[in-house]
Amino acid sequence: MADAGQTAEDARKVAEAAREKTWKGAAFVRDLFMGKFSLDLIDPYPDPEEFVREPAREFMKELDEFLDTIDPDQADREGIIPEEAVTYFTKSGAFGLKIPEEFGGRGFHQTEYNRIMTRLNSVDGGLVTLLSGHQSIGLPQPLKLFGTEEQKKKYLPKLAAGEISGFALTEVGVGSDPGRMETTAEPTEDGEHWIINGKKLWCTNAGRAKYLVVMANTPGKRSITAFIVHTDWEGVKILDRCRFMGLKGMETWEFELSDVKVPNESIIGGVGKGLKVALVTLNTGRLTVPAMAAASAKASLEICRRWAGTRKQWGQAVGRHDAVAQMLANIAATTFAIEAISDLGGMLADQGGYDIRLEAGMAKLFCTEHGWKMIDDALQVRGGRGYETADSLKHRGEVPTALERIFRDFRVTRIFEGSSEILRLFIAREALDRHLQVAGNLVEGNLSLFGKLKELPKVMAFYLGWYPKTWFGWGRWPKFGEYGELATHVRFLDRTTRRLARAIFHMMARHGAKLQHRQSLMFRAVDVGAELFAMTAVIGRTRMLVKRDGPEAESATELADVFCRMSRRRIADLFRGMKRNDDLARYKAAVGVLEGRYEWLEKGIRTAWPE
Repeated sequence: MADAGQTAEDARKVAEAAREKTWKGAAFVRDLFMGKFSLDLIDPYPDPEEFVREPAREFMKELDEFLDTIDPDQADREGIIPEEAVTYFTKSGAFGLKIPEEFGGRGFHQTEYNRIMTRLNSVDGGLVTLLSGHQSIGLPQPLKLFGTEEQKKKYLPKLAAGEISGFALTEVGVGSDPGRMETTAEPTEDGEHWIINGKKLWCTNAGRAKYLVVMANTPGKRSITAFIVHTDWEGVKILDRCRFMGLKGMETWEFELSDVKVPNESIIGGVGKGLKVALVTLNTGRLTVPAMAAASAKASLEICRRWAGTRKQWGQAVGRHDAVAQMLANIAATTFAIEAISDLGGMLADQGGYDIRLEAGMAKLFCTEHGWKMIDDALQVRGGRGYETADSLKHRGEVPTALERIFRDFRVTRIFEGSSEILRLFIAREALDRHLQVAGNLVEGNLSLFGKLKELPKVMAFYLGWYPKTWFGWGRWPKFGEYGELATHVRFLDRTTRRLARAIFHMMARHGAKLQHRQSLMFRAVDVGAELFAMTAVIGRTRMLVKRDGPEAESATELADVFCRMSRRRIADLFRGMKRNDDLARYKAAVGVLEGRYEWLEKGIRTAWPE
């Protein structure tokens, strides 16, 4: 059983023990937080079309033909993925898109996979959750990263052929704090097997799955292990299916394990390495979410363009009225940024030589947070028809746009595969990594005065060399002149990268170990980093499009300029919030809510929390 008396420090140590402590490749965002604007890691921005090979193009062509035959709202209406879709995925090899060809899969790269997910999500997000839950975070990905050759040979061909898998970490009482996990695995007396007991929640595909990746506590301090569990083994019981406000076709279940006997050869990555398996798997798995966001953004943009350009109010198209025009600009600019980030993440993964843990997390964070606001604007532009279901519109003879469904389906992207708050915590920890390596004992440790004095020379030597560089450096004209109309934004990126590094250092110096309790401060720093990353991706993509010299070259520059202007205003607000904010007053009010001081506000309604 989990320790009911676990402290916040215990939970932090569990997470710290599982995180990757070394950086194995170039990392643009990591450099960003240390004041280094490593533009060469992103620009020249590669042409995504060069990453999509002919077999993937043929697959997408065949996929389009199939998608033309299905009702995009069927799964939403009936609450289940159509069986003809599952059959098609099995026959076409879609369950093995990311599985290497040597094991019977398609062997597609991340960019190709993302393109396919974008296509699927433009029809129904439930189709994406089926495939992504199976191979982005399900059994294929952990096996590719951590599996033995025997495990790969045994399972990957079956998985590619359509034997579905799922991933099981969450429990009823455990979400993002795995140190409190209650599922246990105890070794048998002969040491050849493990006996697993527990209950898991929100396991996508569990009702269809042949195999599940199950995380369980094993004996030892902070020891979590990943096991391959067959759903037809004795003691595995699929319980209730969970239902949600969106993604109605997504099949997510609760299941129970009662004295399930699992052999040693079913352990992935080694005993006690389960949390690392989960976290590293999610690094790549998160790249699917920006691809989903790109589909939703593009669909919203098309709906708004067609509607706002033809719907007349007060003598002109509604899109010509300034209030609506401002929303249209935000929708278009944000769509451009989401696609730039989505493609960039996939290409960095495909190129190799990059450590993309921060880029993947930041891509998921930015695309879902800004995508949600953008889709809310899109629904507002569409008005009452945006709130109306596609079926209702169709019955009246109007174009059955599915913006209402897109709105509902999109909301969960800010929650699954790492909520926005958890991602900000993760990114903030990595942003402080170099500082903690240098000055961690001073900031966090319980050193004596003598111990602190002993550490001081090393700390001073680093910061005397590093800190002045965050102030000095030319980020003005004529630097970056080759970027033409966007040069002023690139200069801003160069200057602001150093400003962000200084701000993080100042917060750490001011608050010390207490900074971990001032999450809102570090969250602002993370959001500044996300804006800088997005601006860099947008500018890089624009340069690529201009070089390609297609019809979008001129308009891409216009849109990039709009996005960068919007982003710069958000960055200014975030920096102001680091110095002047109401965080402490709001925290005090939050404690008041928890202690019931404002319970009187709830009177006058029937209870929303039935006993």
